[in-house]
Amino acid sequence: MVKLTNEEGQVIDVINESMVMVEVRGVKFPAYNDQLGYPYFKRFSEKKVLPEKKAKTYIDQLPKEKATSATKKVSDGVWLSFLPKFDTDEFGDEVVDYFKMHLQNNTDQGYHFQYRVKQLGKNAFELTNQVMAFQDFYLHDVPFEDFNDSPVFECEFSLITPDKKKATHFETSLKLKPKQVFARVEEIKEKGQAVFSYKLFDKYPDYVHEDVIDFTPLSNSGYKIYEASKTRQNLAPARTEVDLHIERLTDNWKSLSNFEILTIQLREFEKFYELAVAHRQSSLIIIHGVGVGKLRDEIHEILRTKKEVKYFVNQYHPSYGYGATEIYFQY
Repeated sequence: MVKLTNEEGQVIDVINESMVMVEVRGVKFPAYNDQLGYPYFKRFSEKKVLPEKKAKTYIDQLPKEKATSATKKVSDGVWLSFLPKFDTDEFGDEVVDYFKMHLQNNTDQGYHFQYRVKQLGKNAFELTNQVMAFQDFYLHDVPFEDFNDSPVFECEFSLITPDKKKATHFETSLKLKPKQVFARVEEIKEKGQAVFSYKLFDKYPDYVHEDVIDFTPLSNSGYKIYEASKTRQNLAPARTEVDLHIERLTDNWKSLSNFEILTIQLREFEKFYELAVAHRQSSLIIIHGVGVGKLRDEIHEILRTKKEVKYFVNQYHPSYGYGATEIYFQY
């Protein structure tokens, strides 16, 4: 029995000497032993008192039952939760050994998700799966010492049930410094809590309609066209990886000249570079292919002029070979 709420549940796992995993009405959560009671022991140890005989009640005397409604679940977004697993060091002090990572979906929509952990700019772990509405999903364990490298947790979401009014996908990321993690661990220990969490998003974003307007005459005259007044409110979701192969950008690429192809690719690169900066991403991967290197060289020349670029590399990658450039930002 959970003392705080007087709800009865079941112990389904032992986390350590002072903590267990409890399931109450289908919801699983960790709890300290002193937060629980044992109702069956209390029932059998209490002295039974025979109830007094009640006067007979006839059917027409019974009050009408009031309609009861099920507990409404509160939708407060999607969270990345950290459950620290403690151990005892050689001095007898309780220290964190590792974290059990969970994705908590506290919304009424189910999502496909791609989850990645990056350390020092490289993928350390990757998982693709789905999480249903008002459920949580165990991801993996992260050793405590890995947080010394300030890992970046990246998630890309899409709806299990597509909705034309919603965005086709949504990306978000979380970068944690060691001091932040240490502080949160101490905070939950002081408050007697078991888990700390970071919100990834409140609501899945709506689809942003892009008005198609022909600005060719102005563009040909040397003007650059921007709708600055609506930039913020119509900001599209960013991406952590952009593929610039022309066959992915247009269906009519076979009839285009090399100059036209390069122009389309650079325009796509600029678009997602600006979105990455607007969303304050930590990194961005541009897939430009190998070829003769013209597109790669043009992109590198542009990056050398950008103040937000900390550095960029075009080294061998197991997924892209030498056909991608990784960009790392500073703000």
